[in-house]
Amino acid sequence: MNLPNSITFARLILTGIFIGAVTVGGTAAYLVGLIAFVLATISDWLDGYLARKLNLVTSLGKLMDPLADKILVASAFVFFSSENLCPVWVTAVIIGREFLVTGLRQIAVEKGVVMAADRLGKWKTTFQLAFGITCMVWLIKADWNVLRGLSEILLPIFLWGSFLLTVLSGANYLRKGKELLSD
Repeated sequence: MNLPNSITFARLILTGIFIGAVTVGGTAAYLVGLIAFVLATISDWLDGYLARKLNLVTSLGKLMDPLADKILVASAFVFFSSENLCPVWVTAVIIGREFLVTGLRQIAVEKGVVMAADRLGKWKTTFQLAFGITCMVWLIKADWNVLRGLSEILLPIFLWGSFLLTVLSGANYLRKGKELLSD
């Protein structure tokens, strides 16, 4: 297994740590969850960068990288909905979009067409991960009053930015994949 793929698998482990920490709850556990989430976010950028830079792009990486992203984002949004930081319907739209895009990509592969991630999708992921970090800062009840105040401002920006970019990028994939669905 090459280095970028190892980093992708580490993101899955970090996601497990995040889930475990938020399940335990409390300031110390949320701090562990925040650290795991931030490291997972960094690994999302790092594995792709290294795969391209070192010419180590593999079929395994093409499968596991977006899957690891989806698992991290879906688990985080489900948790944030349970904490009333995100409406459940927004989480449902976000997860539904991921299923839609995955399905379209599978159909495209079967027809020999490549549906690469576009800028809207990358921005969507950036806003979703920024929302996750902001939520975790909000949940930490330590002496971080300045950060907590900043997170009050950023939460709605990242939440609704995530939602809007999710809808737009999903519509963009549908537009690109319209011919794939015509049979």
